[in-house]
Amino acid sequence: MAKQKPVGELSEAAAKRELADLAKRLAEANEAYHVRDDPKIDDAEYDRLKARNAEIEAQFPHLKRDDSPSEQVGAAPAEEFKKVRHALGMLSLANAFSDEDVRKFVEGIRRYLGMDEEEPLKFTAEPKIDGLSVSLRYVGGELVEAATRGDGSVGEDVTANVRKIGDIPEEIKGAPEVLEVRGEVYMHHEDFEALNRRQVEKWEQEQEEKKRQEEKKRQEKGKQQEKGKPQEEKKAKTYANPRNAAAGSLRQLDPNVTAERKLRFFAHGWGELSGSLGRTQTEAMAKLKKMKFPVNAGARPCRNPEEMLEQYARIEQGRAELGYDIDGVVYKVDDLGLQKRLGVRSTTPRWAIAHKLPAELAWTTLTDIEIQVGRTGALTPVARLDPVTVGGVVVKNATLHNEDYIAGRDSEGREIRGGHDIRIGDWVQVLRAGDVIPKVADVDWKKRPKGKKAPKPYAFPKKCPACGSKAVREEDDATRRCTNGIDCPAQQVERLRHFVSRAAFDIEGLGDTQIKLLHADGWIREPADIFDLEKNHGGEEKDSGNGERDLFSVTEANRNLLSNREGWGEKSAKSLFQAIENKRKIPFGKLLFALGMRHVGEQASNLIARTYGNWKDFESEMDAAAAREGPEWERLMDIDGVGDVMAKSLVRTFKRERKSIDRLLKHLSVEDAAQPSADTPIAGKTVVFTGTLEKMTRAEAKARAEAMGAKVAGSVSAKTTLVVAGPGAGSKARKAAELGIEVVDEDGWLEMIGGK
Repeated sequence: MAKQKPVGELSEAAAKRELADLAKRLAEANEAYHVRDDPKIDDAEYDRLKARNAEIEAQFPHLKRDDSPSEQVGAAPAEEFKKVRHALGMLSLANAFSDEDVRKFVEGIRRYLGMDEEEPLKFTAEPKIDGLSVSLRYVGGELVEAATRGDGSVGEDVTANVRKIGDIPEEIKGAPEVLEVRGEVYMHHEDFEALNRRQVEKWEQEQEEKKRQEEKKRQEKGKQQEKGKPQEEKKAKTYANPRNAAAGSLRQLDPNVTAERKLRFFAHGWGELSGSLGRTQTEAMAKLKKMKFPVNAGARPCRNPEEMLEQYARIEQGRAELGYDIDGVVYKVDDLGLQKRLGVRSTTPRWAIAHKLPAELAWTTLTDIEIQVGRTGALTPVARLDPVTVGGVVVKNATLHNEDYIAGRDSEGREIRGGHDIRIGDWVQVLRAGDVIPKVADVDWKKRPKGKKAPKPYAFPKKCPACGSKAVREEDDATRRCTNGIDCPAQQVERLRHFVSRAAFDIEGLGDTQIKLLHADGWIREPADIFDLEKNHGGEEKDSGNGERDLFSVTEANRNLLSNREGWGEKSAKSLFQAIENKRKIPFGKLLFALGMRHVGEQASNLIARTYGNWKDFESEMDAAAAREGPEWERLMDIDGVGDVMAKSLVRTFKRERKSIDRLLKHLSVEDAAQPSADTPIAGKTVVFTGTLEKMTRAEAKARAEAMGAKVAGSVSAKTTLVVAGPGAGSKARKAAELGIEVVDEDGWLEMIGGK
């Protein structure tokens, strides 16, 4: 995200442009969330955009748009449903994000009502359910209509679907003649998991039936037909989180589909009302409960901000034990008379506010710790968790970094988390921010059972779980690693996945799924095997009659043909073999990166390739540098960007894996590295690209820069001389500005290098 100017520094023209952009982005977000049940941004980003819009409108009130997001609630109802106009608008809630916001909320109410601090003022505090808002209209005690919130004024008629929800009574007693009950339709975690399992099972059955039908057609036609791409590349329709599942299930055109999915309901308020439910929010909710409406048992009365915040902390701690998702705590003035006096703003009531829970944090139980082995042999602990929604995504796994982190210390041996270790069965806090991999951030060791029931400290394995070889931890390395190298099956798979990845050989049709299957079948163990795949598993070689060879003569005696494997056909196998054939010629730098040597990344690989020029010279110098002394070692160490750690890794791995590398090289033609020009406007500069490039790909821009003698870096530092910032540039552009480094946009970059 690009750094934004403070609102006070915006010109009127800039403010107008930004308000237009915010209106568009928020309208799209509302439609995705409320209509398509497929959110495109998380709650935290949505709240940030709305806050920015409100801040600009406050500074420039005359620029407020007719379609201002501050005047919008939800989104227009979908065309597939009959429209329902709400007798009273279904409002949204203003948000509080800090303790100070809550205190200001209370102070504002007292000020509005003219109450001093000594006068009693009661509130209720209850969990804010992360579900789909609905309104249930009862006349004479009978449910006559149910509608979604829609845009706050007009919603969707979901009466037939709501009648399928067991929590919602169709008839009630002791109610006023007209009663409009409002609440949230939601889904329990266990029901969400069951729904997704059913979705996958249904999809698998459909695929199986499809295969049977295709086989039947082939038999009827009496000839072999193409089976298509591997089924693993397709996906079943599953939901990302319980809120999406609940919304998608309620908004089915067929009520019978809704009936199959276990939806639940919590009442939290009311709309149109012809009589009275009591004098306070507490009394009214008790009456709704008596009428058989489910109400949240987590609601508590509060007398002041301190008690409200205490209740917030309790709800946050117990969040994962609820069995359903919440995204905040709602505070309401308890006295209904005061609620009436306070009234509403355009889209929010003055008497209520939602104190949002951190979207990136949640608490849950750590059920197990598993060890994954990476391509460099690193043993990485992964936490298996009771599923919990964090930042809009259901999280079941999270990283635990390394054995020190589990033990409660950092790589320097200093205590973290107060020195408390993490054990299986612990109550842990999970952190997820943006696209970052979820991690276990904290542990509540006070909840750990005492005595004989206490879980034992986790014993980090000293042997590789994949091959049983010794796992050691070298000096200055925070990670324990398998010592079996390329003979470890787990490392083989990870290295093969890296080898065919986009930045390396980029072999189309050979993704993660195919690599795992071919390795499990014993067909590939190392990169050289990929280039022998056609010879060993392509079929019998025969003359096709037109001078070309034909590797697809299928016989009963030859059952290991790739084209006969599950999910493969002749066309897809041929396409893969051709894709492999196309990669037999490879640039020096790409080959070096593809080998997956520890500490040797893409940028360093290209740098080393340009230094040595051709693979033969590089190979010879690596042999000589293995002693870690002499002119060859010094030359390697003199390369800008290659330090002692990388150099040692390079020569050590090259020596240990020389036979495997030589077997691979027999299949390849390695292109010499292009030498950069020294006579260009950017020769010698260190360039960083950030944001989105619209006129060329990032890879193309990087290649152009390196070909013109520049060094491309991934981060901004004092050594950086130029930053190319496209739309969406964030911290890198800000840091460049702080350091006084030249920053240009893409057009400026193209002009600098002489056009595209």
